[in-house]
Amino acid sequence: MAIHALITGWDLLVIFLYLAALVGMGLFVSFKLKGSHDLFLGGKSIRWYNIGGTIFATNMGASMLIASSSVAYKSGMVAANFEWLAWMFLLLVSIVFLPHYMRMKVTTMPEFIKRRFGERTYTFLSIYTLFTTLILWLAGTFYAGGVIVSQAFNWPLWLSIFFLTIICTVLAASGGLLVVAITDTFQTILMIGGSATLVLLGLHHVGGFQGLVDSIPADYWKLVRPLDDKSFPWLAMFLGYPVMGIWFWCTDQTIIQRFMGARSLPEAQRGALFAGFLKVIPPFLFLMPGILCFALHPGLDDPDKAYMMMVTHHLPTGMVGFMAVVMIATLVSSIDSGLNSFSTVLTMDIYVKNFRPNASQKEIQRLGRITTVLTALFAMLCGWSMASFGKDMFNLFQSIIAFFAPPIGTVFLLGVLWKRSTSEAAFWTIIVGTITCLTSGYLYNIGILTLPGVFGHYLMMSFMLFVCMVVMFVVISLLTQPTPDQEALLGTKETYDEMGVKPPKKLWIGWAILAVIMFVIYFGFQNLSKNRAEIEAQSPPPVEQPAPTQLPTPDLPAPEEEPPAEAGSLQTE
Repeated sequence: MAIHALITGWDLLVIFLYLAALVGMGLFVSFKLKGSHDLFLGGKSIRWYNIGGTIFATNMGASMLIASSSVAYKSGMVAANFEWLAWMFLLLVSIVFLPHYMRMKVTTMPEFIKRRFGERTYTFLSIYTLFTTLILWLAGTFYAGGVIVSQAFNWPLWLSIFFLTIICTVLAASGGLLVVAITDTFQTILMIGGSATLVLLGLHHVGGFQGLVDSIPADYWKLVRPLDDKSFPWLAMFLGYPVMGIWFWCTDQTIIQRFMGARSLPEAQRGALFAGFLKVIPPFLFLMPGILCFALHPGLDDPDKAYMMMVTHHLPTGMVGFMAVVMIATLVSSIDSGLNSFSTVLTMDIYVKNFRPNASQKEIQRLGRITTVLTALFAMLCGWSMASFGKDMFNLFQSIIAFFAPPIGTVFLLGVLWKRSTSEAAFWTIIVGTITCLTSGYLYNIGILTLPGVFGHYLMMSFMLFVCMVVMFVVISLLTQPTPDQEALLGTKETYDEMGVKPPKKLWIGWAILAVIMFVIYFGFQNLSKNRAEIEAQSPPPVEQPAPTQLPTPDLPAPEEEPPAEAGSLQTE
């Protein structure tokens, strides 16, 4: 059953009111903005709650709704590690990276690299940033979003992608980052409310939380999996995720640009803390529907249908339109954020620097809007051609990030923490590292690059590549000297002293509270898995029967007078 089959006039009214409110909000804010920095950094006026909200909404893309439920349907809560480990890297960017970025008053990450490591590294990183933004933030989201909208309204895929392009381009081009931040905060409320409603209704249908626990295998609740686990072994997770975390949370233009629009460093740090608390929520909202679907609809032929199955079968009439709003909100949040970041780098780091260094503020603002529109059109075409992304989106996107991350993470981490870093080390690490990592990722995804055991997991490969990049960077730095175009970086304490600020005590208390919350969550889920395993071990062995996903095979003909069982139903003797 498709979602459009349940859409009523009330659903369409809800969708129309949402779109009208979203576009109206964006246009209203845009009329109050002046100057190019308003377009790219929101006039340096974004408050901590808007920062946390826009980071949350930006990270909650279409893959979070569809792919997270899919991976949870197959593997349980273990994928929550990708959310619940993020707080440590939000702490890292808040306390270590942001002071250096904000002291230098940079607009983009390539601009920081230019001042830290010179012109050569800067030019390559500018192009690299555009490439990653186009692939990770725009093209894939356009395709995933087009699939969702197509299912919701029974439109052809090209029309669905075009519809998203129009909405997102209006928001990103009208007012820039401030519009994106404010509308993302509005959409964060919708996403939390809509998905929470779906989870609560699913729990009601399955018989409450205890009914869900009784219906699910013990290992579905385990966050730390054994070393021989094929989905997410603990060694690969806890070594590989930090590589991705450093790149994504500490260096990615789309994320860092939200912090750089803050009124001050303490405001940005409070926004990071707020984002850390918000990251506690996603597994309960976006993984849980997949687990509920496993309990209510075992045997799906395609786990990517888990989220839509819950929407179409367990929401009352009238609520489907609201959930369509929630899904559109996630798409708009990711796409408009990517468009704004792409436009910023292309305008400030490519065009203005190389072609129009004396451009006026009005010209820069106009150019930023033009590049936003052109980027949206190009990304729309790329997304339309990426039909293969619709299968197993979660692991596909995570594996892409895993192979993108090592060289950039190495250069930024050592560039910030190690004063002895040299421009030669940064340049060759990015060049050689990018070629090596992207080649490895391509060979891995087509099945040529395989390693035994845990070493064959993409997270473990990411860690091993990162170690190689660090060794290369350190060796080259020790063999070369800093060049005159390198800006010496102050130590972290010296940076705080120069800026005249330091992390307030309340901020540290907040991070300590968040750490305790995460410890309790991990302990609780591991204990739940252990208790369920003990109960299962004490239960008598079940009568032989097919697994939930196993269908009768042609070699075992069904009785002539009995209709065949529905796909996914459990067969009993």
